[in-house]
Amino acid sequence: MTAAIIDGKAFAAKVRAQVAEHVARLKDESGIQPGLAVVLVGEDPASQVYVSSKGKQTIEVGMASFEHKLPADTSETDLLALIDRLNRDPAVHGILVQLPLPSHLNSELVINSIEPSKDVDGFHISNVGLLGTGQKSMVPCTPLGCLMMLRDHHGKLAGMNAVVVGRSNIVGKPMAQLLLGDSCTVTIAHSRTRDLAAVCRGADILVAAVGRPEMLTGDYVKPGATVIDVGINRIERNGKMKLVGDVEYASAVAVAGAVTPVPGGVGPMTIACLLANTLTACCRAHGLPEPAGLTA
Repeated sequence: MTAAIIDGKAFAAKVRAQVAEHVARLKDESGIQPGLAVVLVGEDPASQVYVSSKGKQTIEVGMASFEHKLPADTSETDLLALIDRLNRDPAVHGILVQLPLPSHLNSELVINSIEPSKDVDGFHISNVGLLGTGQKSMVPCTPLGCLMMLRDHHGKLAGMNAVVVGRSNIVGKPMAQLLLGDSCTVTIAHSRTRDLAAVCRGADILVAAVGRPEMLTGDYVKPGATVIDVGINRIERNGKMKLVGDVEYASAVAVAGAVTPVPGGVGPMTIACLLANTLTACCRAHGLPEPAGLTA
């Protein structure tokens, strides 16, 4: 048996097309254009690539893109003042501050200064609390993308055993909350879980978000399980740099029922869900129906 490959690139393109369709309808029927503001402090090369890609895709789906590139020595006062202006700007429905920030800036303070309804990353403490209590919130993009792919592949998730390996605030914890919301039985495991392989082998859905290259091998996978690999790790192999996930793909694909590859799995869904979140935030701001299939 060889696992079905869950093509995140193709699925993300489908999500972006849905977003573009909704955006066009919003403009035609209400004269409203969703707007996404991205704030980049400093010149981290990876962050610059992400911000450029986000800006390009924002425009491609018909949204307004507002990019704010600030020098690395920007003061906290100046950054907070910019966020305050964006919070009050009715043309801006989503605000994203690219992480990591330079070390002199307090990331938690900055993130929590964003208006929760415009926090399209879903990192504000209010959104974390709302998600944790099963209320309407802005949901972190990567777990939302994973949930969308799982729903697309399985239909209903109710009653399935899910194991999330990783307990980060950005992926592991919100992923577990979303799976609970879809009535899965959820275990949060991590690198210190006793007999991690046995715990993982009990999963119908295995989400790897531990941040360690190829840590989970085929021995961790229940035959026929769906494996969602959130990890993106750069390693050197045969003298070349290569992207690998947290799952050892070759051994997992021989056991699993379905698996996301790295690259081309979860990664493309993150920006697609950022656009979906911006659309959702815009609809909520104007009291309009939320886009079906693009929210948790």
